[in-house]
Amino acid sequence: MDTEQIKILLERYNQGNCSPEEEAIVDQWFENINRHKSTYVEDKELDRELDSIRLQLNEHITPAPKVRHMRARYWYAAAAVVLLAAGVFWFNQPTPGTHPATGNQPAPIAANGANRVVKDGFVEITTPKGNKESVTLEDGSSLELNAGSKVRYPEHFDSNGRTIFLEEGEAFFNVAADPTRKFVVNTGELATTALGTAFNIRAYASEHKVTVALVSGKVKVDQLNKNSQSASSLILLPSEQLSYDLISLSLVKSVFSKPEEVTAWKQGYLVFKDAPYNEIVTGIENRYDVTVINESDKKEWNYNGSFKNESLKDVMDIICLAKSLSYTIKNDTVHLQNKN
Repeated sequence: MDTEQIKILLERYNQGNCSPEEEAIVDQWFENINRHKSTYVEDKELDRELDSIRLQLNEHITPAPKVRHMRARYWYAAAAVVLLAAGVFWFNQPTPGTHPATGNQPAPIAANGANRVVKDGFVEITTPKGNKESVTLEDGSSLELNAGSKVRYPEHFDSNGRTIFLEEGEAFFNVAADPTRKFVVNTGELATTALGTAFNIRAYASEHKVTVALVSGKVKVDQLNKNSQSASSLILLPSEQLSYDLISLSLVKSVFSKPEEVTAWKQGYLVFKDAPYNEIVTGIENRYDVTVINESDKKEWNYNGSFKNESLKDVMDIICLAKSLSYTIKNDTVHLQNKN
């Protein structure tokens, strides 16, 4: 593990942004270092010795709303870890937005990055990896498309209703109220009907499931697979979400505590809450416009964590550290490997 990996992890720990797995790694470091010290130093003495270190760290750690206050011996341990790994104490931050090998950074959100085609009275919008798109419909409703998504809708809604087809990917819908016309989002085997509602739908083919999460209002979700003996409808209230397994054809309702858990992608953040491997890959590929190939023998695993403005390298460093994996980046392709 190199100096940059250590710095990233310690900064996230100090800000309180570590996942439980990452926090356990840092705590274990601290315990090991304290256990092997030849002499014990009182906290007051350590405070005096490390005042300059604190100042340097604080200058380079972006303040967060919830900051972890490390005890003096933790600052000592953090400094010791960096000293042991690098041989020197170096706090210079890399220039934001640079990557020594590939330049992979959070891809810019291009206003015109999506492909828009009008065909047979329908508008088709496709967003490539690394791009998102905002769309305002003629009824005043709006939708935001995540990267790697495709949506299709009529150029003009008729008097019978407003139907949108989310054919791939993820979108957030803010629906304008219209009591005379239902607003329906069709994702193949599910139809989500809303009135004056804001909700998120995730339906990436690689994940083999569809998730509908309600932020406000009320929606009804209908299972359209007529061959399923358990075909049903469910009502969602705010902070509830439904997950539909495309293989088992089962519907599962659950709750989320904060809207950011399902809409963080709109601000360009990656949030993983006990996320399975395929969801992690989808998030990374879409955010950084790369392809991830798993060459390790760890094919199924889950991860908890969140990332805001970190580069691709930073994200891979942290996840691979937590999962005891290694990686290489070649020509915009991330190769996951067993850790040697």
